Amino acid sequence: MNNDQNGNQQGESLYVKRDERLQSEISVMRSLLPYLRPYLGRILLALALILLSKLANLTVPVILKYIVDGLNVEPNLLVLPVALLLAYGAARVSVTLFTGLRQVVFARVMARVSRQVTLQVFRHLHALSLKFHLARRTGGVARDVERGGSAITDLLDWTIYSILPIALEVLLVTIVLVWAYDWVFALITLVTLMAYAAWTFAVTEWRTRYYRASVEADTRANERAVDSLLNYETVKYFNNEEHEARRYDHSLRYLEDARVKAQKTLTVLDVGQTVVVSAGVTAMMWRAAAGVVAGNLTVGDLVLVNAYLLQLSAPLFLLGMVYREVKQALTNMERLFGLLDENLDVQDAPGARELMVTRPRVRFENVGFGYDPRRQILHEVDIEIPPGGTVAVVGHSGSGKSTLARLLYRFYDVDSGRITIDGMDIREVTQSSLRRAIAIVPQDTVLFNDTIFYNIQYGRPEATREEVEAAARAAHIHDFITRLPDGYETQVGERGLKLSGGEKQRVAIARALLKNPAILIFDEATSALDSRSEKAIQAELDRIQVGRTTLVIAHRLSTIMHAHEIVVLDKGRVVERGTHDELLALDGHYAGMWTLQQMQRAEAQLAAAINE
Repeated sequence: MNNDQNGNQQGESLYVKRDERLQSEISVMRSLLPYLRPYLGRILLALALILLSKLANLTVPVILKYIVDGLNVEPNLLVLPVALLLAYGAARVSVTLFTGLRQVVFARVMARVSRQVTLQVFRHLHALSLKFHLARRTGGVARDVERGGSAITDLLDWTIYSILPIALEVLLVTIVLVWAYDWVFALITLVTLMAYAAWTFAVTEWRTRYYRASVEADTRANERAVDSLLNYETVKYFNNEEHEARRYDHSLRYLEDARVKAQKTLTVLDVGQTVVVSAGVTAMMWRAAAGVVAGNLTVGDLVLVNAYLLQLSAPLFLLGMVYREVKQALTNMERLFGLLDENLDVQDAPGARELMVTRPRVRFENVGFGYDPRRQILHEVDIEIPPGGTVAVVGHSGSGKSTLARLLYRFYDVDSGRITIDGMDIREVTQSSLRRAIAIVPQDTVLFNDTIFYNIQYGRPEATREEVEAAARAAHIHDFITRLPDGYETQVGERGLKLSGGEKQRVAIARALLKNPAILIFDEATSALDSRSEKAIQAELDRIQVGRTTLVIAHRLSTIMHAHEIVVLDKGRVVERGTHDELLALDGHYAGMWTLQQMQRAEAQLAAAINE
């Protein structure tokens, strides 16, 4: 009894999964339709060309029949076969011509729709919150986008170029056979088609699970490869090349097994299709040959039926492959549109306004926040940065300093309280205008794999070369760049790894200066610099802060001594606030950190003097 129940449950589960897949495929097609509507004219023209191509193709066997039958006429009437031969050649040329025109007409539709969908997914990925991107695997997402974009072209290609033409050709040939001969030909054709369709659909549904498994395995393998290559230096540091190769090979084994199973099931599908089509063709030829022997049909009729069978058998073999490719394309598109279905955690409010500020006042009002509901990071944080003023936030690692910058940029929304700029809640202004007003120099600067010029100009893409060089001078990196063999055209490498940490930091500072923002954020901006470079740049940072509302997140307390206010965070709470001198007088958290850093600095100077 239990076995029966388990069997019933498995059967119901299988039907549920099939139903879910069908609903998913229908959903994918619905998602694609809006992109096709603007090209309805081209689609209808392509369909008309398909019809003309099939009609021309339909006449080829008919003309061939009359040529064969006409070969027995008297020599003085040979003009008739010559005319038919010319008509035969014209018909074949027409088939190729209409097919080529159809491809020309529809090529733009396929390429344009694929581009538009892929671009929308790309934009959507950039619109998603930091929460999504911290959890994603770059290699897997890139692979899904790549396969999905190609799948759109494949789906349109197979449906418009293959499925519809094959269905139309089968219908036309069946009509001609019934009209010109008898219903037995149509019956054989119908039985063959039904058997072929039943076998193809059943086996393809069965083998789709193996294709899905191969897609999943391919995505996982690509994730492993990209993740390992992005962390090339770390792999080298720990001499873990073989470890990475084993991890990658583990994913490749799953991919290998999935592909082998997919190929085995494909062989089963192909063999079954061949048996069905061959049986149908044999039955049709037997019927036609019997008609010739009985004197009911001519040799030309036999040639016509044989030509039609050849025309049908090739498309029927193709139909199975087409159906398989369509199912695979739908699977890949499902993953692509799945990215579009990712919810935007941070969205512009209806009627959000543009933020227009020059010397804004920034306030964190009773802000509470946690990346995970089970772990609160900030607790009722109150900070105010006056117009054109500088407020520094210090604290031990994990106290929530960098979280303030992420919230101000609105990478996340606060859980409680609010953040305002000139009295406006940042949730009531557009994200674009908000981020346009802010520039950040992060602690960990990541550059694009492009030139130094491009990476600085990224702060304001429309900036002129003179403006880029002026920003580089302000960041004290212009002289360094000009000494390089390729100057500003020097390639920085993946994530800027060809530059040192200090050089990358200066590029980031130049990029922020070029943006010319109303609000500046320095998140450990000089952490990668040595003492000499830090002194040189700190003076420049102090200068560019003038007139701008600035939030400085600092570890080195010597860099924020002149801030208008210093806020000390501890475990997400404000425990002290005041100027440098006021906090030292309190002899609390800040004074303790200051004393410790001064001792460390003295020890470093003593060690340097001894080494000299």
